[in-house]
Amino acid sequence: MLTLMLSVMMFLQFFLWGAWYVTMGPFMNASGMAPDTIGTAYALGPIAAIISPFFLGLVADRYFPTQIVLGVMHLLGGALLLLAPMAAGQSANLFLAAVLIHMLCYMPTLGLTNTLSFSNMTNPEKQFPLIRVWGTIGWIVAGFVISGLKFDVSASMFYVAGGSGIAMGVFSFFLPHTPAPQKGKAFSAKEALGLDTLAMMKDPSFAVFIICSLLICIPLAAYYSFGGQYVGEVGFEKIGSTMSFGQMSEIVFMLVMPLFFVRLGVKWMLLIGMGAWVLRYLLFAGAWGSEGTDHVKWMVLGGILLHGICYDFFFVTGFIYAEKKAKPEHRGAVQGFLVLVTQGLGMFIGAKAAGRLVAHYTTTETTSDGVISTIAWDKVWLAPALFATGVLVVFFIFFRDKIKPTTTDVTEHTPDGDTTAETETAV
Repeated sequence: MLTLMLSVMMFLQFFLWGAWYVTMGPFMNASGMAPDTIGTAYALGPIAAIISPFFLGLVADRYFPTQIVLGVMHLLGGALLLLAPMAAGQSANLFLAAVLIHMLCYMPTLGLTNTLSFSNMTNPEKQFPLIRVWGTIGWIVAGFVISGLKFDVSASMFYVAGGSGIAMGVFSFFLPHTPAPQKGKAFSAKEALGLDTLAMMKDPSFAVFIICSLLICIPLAAYYSFGGQYVGEVGFEKIGSTMSFGQMSEIVFMLVMPLFFVRLGVKWMLLIGMGAWVLRYLLFAGAWGSEGTDHVKWMVLGGILLHGICYDFFFVTGFIYAEKKAKPEHRGAVQGFLVLVTQGLGMFIGAKAAGRLVAHYTTTETTSDGVISTIAWDKVWLAPALFATGVLVVFFIFFRDKIKPTTTDVTEHTPDGDTTAETETAV
């Protein structure tokens, strides 16, 4: 029964996110919002990811049972998503405010679901991957539900997501009682943000790893911010379900990762992950110009399917590498610092940069049918491809660590970059 409840929790947790996050960009574009505004919207999640450790450290981990905090945050966050369509009808800024407040409620719940899971498991190494994979399944199902209901560019996606958030909130109160894990302990901002890890930057290879992890998330953000919009413009009508193929590939590549680990080691796994980013953006860039043809669709779909390699080979490998490098008492701090650098700072800079990039390559023309905007997507996608190539070259030259994980390390890390630390990353 416990396994079932935790699996349902993970399913709802990521169904909620997958029901709106990927298709928010196409919705905003269809609503007439500017590329800069879309970029700002996708920068709100990283802002919340930076702030959430303080909430977890100051409130959730010290004063209230985990399942109660989880329930309250989801009820509030779900309500904000239900209000998002009305906010969008009033102004872009009001819509952004609704999204920001929702993300401030949602981001802490990623760590809370991990905390609740680990606190109630008898064998986390074996149980957690089987439970956490239902989160990825939830994200995939959400994409197919949104596309099946033809909500890919409709405000109704927020009703589906908000409703699932309310359901998750109510369900949370029935989860196993989990006392506050840090009750009575003093709060440390340095510990919450993992800043104690800065001492590890004296190791040249670790410093290169952290810097390149930050930099590679800048081009990554372009995929999350504008990938859905681009998929729609090349002729895919079912944007949500099409983008979900990326999460399907995550599961597949996670299963084969142990075979690659023992043969390639950390450096080549990370390089392959970066190389997949470059290839994805080159496929996207090459596809533009003959939109709607089957050849182009296969190029774009191929770029989406590379998500499994992009994410698993880089992020999962990165979490394993960081865990290997850290002393046992610092592992949680190291994982938190890596999330702060990548999903926080890197994705924030990338989302803002992507918005400005698309705005730069957007031209408008006034016709008898109104104002028509055209985006030079080939140039848009070439920029992150070149940027990722530069990061890849720097990493290849300067990273010299010889750590080579065992297959056991891989089985302890599940799709989307989960580890046994109380941190979580974006899908």
